[in-house]
Amino acid sequence: MLLTALSSWVFVEKRRLIEVFPEPVQKLWNLWELRVMVLISLTLQISLIHFGSRRKYNVKTEIRVFLWFAYLMADWVATVALGVLSQNQGKSSSCDTKGGSPGGDKLDDELSAFWAPFLLLHLGGPDTITAYALEDNELWLRHLLGLAVQVGVALYIFLMAWKTSWLSILTIPMLLSGLIKYGERTLALRSANREKFRDSMLTRPDPGPNYAKFMEEFSLKKAEGYKVSAEDVEVQVGVDEVRDAVADVRSNSEPSIVVKSHDLFNTFKRLYVDLILSFEDRDGSQIFFQNLDSSETAFKVVEVELGYAYDVFYTKAPIIYTRRGCFFRTVTLSSTCLVFVLFLINVRHKHALTDLITTYILLVGAIILEIYALVLVVSSDWTTLWLSKTSWYGKPPSSQPPGIRRTLSSQVTSVVQLAKRQRWSNSMAQFNLLSFCLKTKPLIRRESPKSVCMQKVLEMKLYKFLNQISAYLKQWLFSHILHKLDEKLEMFLYFTREPISNELKELIFHHFLQKSQTKGKLTELCAGRGNLVLDQYKFPDFMTWTTEVEFDQSILLWHIATDLCHHSDATKTSATEYLHREVSMQIADYMMYLLVMCPFMLPIGIGLIRFQDTCAEAKEYFEQRNRTSSVKTEACEMLLRVSTEVKPAKVKGDRSKSVLFDACSLASSLNNQKEKKWEILSQVWIEILGYAASHCRGNFHAQQLRRGGELLTHVWLLMAHLGITEQLQISQGHARVKLIVK
Repeated sequence: MLLTALSSWVFVEKRRLIEVFPEPVQKLWNLWELRVMVLISLTLQISLIHFGSRRKYNVKTEIRVFLWFAYLMADWVATVALGVLSQNQGKSSSCDTKGGSPGGDKLDDELSAFWAPFLLLHLGGPDTITAYALEDNELWLRHLLGLAVQVGVALYIFLMAWKTSWLSILTIPMLLSGLIKYGERTLALRSANREKFRDSMLTRPDPGPNYAKFMEEFSLKKAEGYKVSAEDVEVQVGVDEVRDAVADVRSNSEPSIVVKSHDLFNTFKRLYVDLILSFEDRDGSQIFFQNLDSSETAFKVVEVELGYAYDVFYTKAPIIYTRRGCFFRTVTLSSTCLVFVLFLINVRHKHALTDLITTYILLVGAIILEIYALVLVVSSDWTTLWLSKTSWYGKPPSSQPPGIRRTLSSQVTSVVQLAKRQRWSNSMAQFNLLSFCLKTKPLIRRESPKSVCMQKVLEMKLYKFLNQISAYLKQWLFSHILHKLDEKLEMFLYFTREPISNELKELIFHHFLQKSQTKGKLTELCAGRGNLVLDQYKFPDFMTWTTEVEFDQSILLWHIATDLCHHSDATKTSATEYLHREVSMQIADYMMYLLVMCPFMLPIGIGLIRFQDTCAEAKEYFEQRNRTSSVKTEACEMLLRVSTEVKPAKVKGDRSKSVLFDACSLASSLNNQKEKKWEILSQVWIEILGYAASHCRGNFHAQQLRRGGELLTHVWLLMAHLGITEQLQISQGHARVKLIVK
């Protein structure tokens, strides 16, 4: 609706805007307006198809901003260009009926009408991005209306410009290609719509076994004098099939991982729309993951599975990776190439050179887009999935078919393997509360010294510039608003990203693997947010209260306490303790990032208020001691020296939600626990991470797939595969009971 309203405004106001300029400028604009718009539309399509899939594994903000701009502008430019074309055709028809002739420098109406199908192609969009966000899928009906309107406009332009010439005939196959492309996009949006996606997974209503009939037979036999009983019949999951799948995946074979991930996705995609799982779903995936020998393989399976989810929600994958989609893709590619060849041969150079060049650019651009899309299709996991169903793919050469088929299969296999790309960012964001308060941005632990140096220079220059601008503008009436804006920009300067190490994945996998093998209740396993670990290691009761408060408060407490302990033990740890210490700090900073930047992924609370109040108290404390820009280690030592014998709430009350000195008290208590302190802390943080993952709704996890992916999402899916999820509502299925008559 926004695009329609904006386009209408352009048509109404364009004449008024042009009249402001001199007449030569008006003529130049009228001459080049359409040419410029169709070329901009093509440029936007090339940008979208190239960068559309990169956001799946790239976390850079500039790419997301560019894609957002290109995604909105692409539809708007193509829509306005079609409107200009229809307007020009109407004027041309009016001139012809009056016997007038266009000027010598006028745009060629017959050739420009040939551009209308290309604008339909552009409105269809590339395969790599149909929706910028999940909300776009909910607007598929608007796109359906847009399809009807824009196709009607293109047909109007085609009929108004129709002549018995090769050019008019060549417009027909291009119109067909544009209609197919636009229709594919609308169907892809419809299939990813939350309501349609959920309805596609709903099964028929299940009344269950016929209880009345069973009881009639039971009562009848009992009345006849028989001794009647009902005994359960055990039903086992196909363990042998699961173990065969484990053996294939353990070989680290790409096709095996792709196939198994697709099977899991078909089952666990219910999680994205809050549907329930059965015990058969749990048992199959649980046995599979419990028999894996490495966390790397487990996370690889989850990574590929989330790749399928991204394709379903944000691309044309549900449409193009079908027999019908392959047929339509063959039609669009062959028709575009055929039109290009026939245009090159049969259309004589009686048109203006500028228009011919523009037309050739559109044709070549359309072919390049089709070929590039074909390359992406061949290199996708969906193609690997299809190839894996053949008897030769992924097997040794001795078992492959001989001759031409084997050569072709080897070539296709090599292309697929070489074209593989990164599936997600494999990184986690970091935000540290004390560093933010002290204006000391932490260094990225695993990045090159050159990039760290560049970041520090950028940080200093940008922050200095922002401070200068803020100081100047605060003299004016809206200084408060700009100061708030400055604070928001300042927060972005203190975010870093770190790659996720194999050691971290190993700790996470084994933590939840052990939890899935315990005999505890499912509700207790999902509700654990540090308390289960503390109970296991028999920590004192005065620490367990930190896991009983609201979840956002618990994150802030453990984050600050972990940071204080991290600096106090900087030179006192062994290799094992160092690993657990770094893992604890990484997860602590990651959870703080989620609390500040992605609060929608955490349980409902007042986390941002607590964060602001805690930051205000920390800044006030450091300012009073002239430590606003000091070494962080010294600041942590100062906080640890603060006496917390009297509880902060008794002195401060509960108006301020700051937890700074409560965290200092927790850190002091943790420092008194010398044995296995960091091992316990790392396990506490992994449990907190799991609690946040399992209590985040599936659609929020799906939203983050377009931003490079989140570690939280991978943990959420891993836990579900291990049976640790509250959406497991069918614990035993239909009762298998046999009537025993004696």
